[in-house]
Amino acid sequence: MRIISLELKNFRNYASASVNLGEGLNVLYGKNASGKTNMLESIYVCSVFHSPRTSKDKELVRLGADNATVKLVLEKKYRRHTINIQIDSQGKKRVAVNGIPVNRAGEMLGLLGVVFFSPDEMKLVKEAPQERRKFMDVGISQQQKSYFTALQRYNKTLKQKNNLLKEHKSSNIDDMLDVWDVGLAKEGAVIIKKRTQYVATLLDAAARFHAAISRQKEKLTLEYECSIDCEGDESDIERRLLSALKEARQKDKELGFCTVGPHRDDIRIEIDGKDSRKFASQGQQRTVALAMKLGEVLIYKNEIGEPPVLLLDDVLSELDETRQRTLLEMTTGFQTLLTCTEFLLNVPATKFKIENGSVKK
Repeated sequence: MRIISLELKNFRNYASASVNLGEGLNVLYGKNASGKTNMLESIYVCSVFHSPRTSKDKELVRLGADNATVKLVLEKKYRRHTINIQIDSQGKKRVAVNGIPVNRAGEMLGLLGVVFFSPDEMKLVKEAPQERRKFMDVGISQQQKSYFTALQRYNKTLKQKNNLLKEHKSSNIDDMLDVWDVGLAKEGAVIIKKRTQYVATLLDAAARFHAAISRQKEKLTLEYECSIDCEGDESDIERRLLSALKEARQKDKELGFCTVGPHRDDIRIEIDGKDSRKFASQGQQRTVALAMKLGEVLIYKNEIGEPPVLLLDDVLSELDETRQRTLLEMTTGFQTLLTCTEFLLNVPATKFKIENGSVKK
């Protein structure tokens, strides 16, 4: 899988820009705030239908413009696809793939696979569990639409249950809660099973990448932390989750929200046996997050049969030259877009200078 070309109009600080990308390493270099990250963001939007940086799509439209457009041409398994996205000044998106309108994000997932790393990704290690759940959800959803569907159904049911718990604390709502709990247990079992498998697979790949980046000085371990016993098949998990939901019912009524299920789960991340969520230094956080992202790339390749596009935003600035070279060696075989202020390494790359929203090759 690789991106052939990208065209932007009124997207962030780009009035108009187009690039034809190389197969391997593509370097976008230039001063800070010149638009390098904005270009990676436009690609991410074409993959998962939303920005990794903001929840307000109207912020993607260039100041003063009526709308923004992104046109991306990609090639996968010898077939080309064209993705067109238009965003108006109110944030409403219109999407077309190969000229055919797309109304739901799920219809786009998997068409363009991307893995995105930026300095913000360090929060994957130390911040709230929702960041690690998001990491799993995006990674698995790009590979398995059945997971994305189960996640959508689960979140919808969870919202309905929480609304009921919050609005009717003193009422007899057990019959309705029984209905919601059956739905949560069914979809939650799918989510838990797939997450457990994903983290187990991720551990092997991420640990190897982590060892290489840390020069074999540290050992990374990952474990999916579940609110119930997640052994067995989906039916076993569904049965246990339903039982746990019923056991927590009185507590949920008192608190006004559901306290059990995959929406409360986490990934335990350890370096040399210590919980990195509590004790990792900033440098260790960066190394762990990068290793997990590279592991995500490898899992995608093994699952889908071709690699995703790797987007690396300002990843070299905190690494010495040896680790920079090690990292770039790991990206061999993947189309990679790398942003930096300057690129001095003598390695094969297609280079683009980004300057005030313009692109020069």
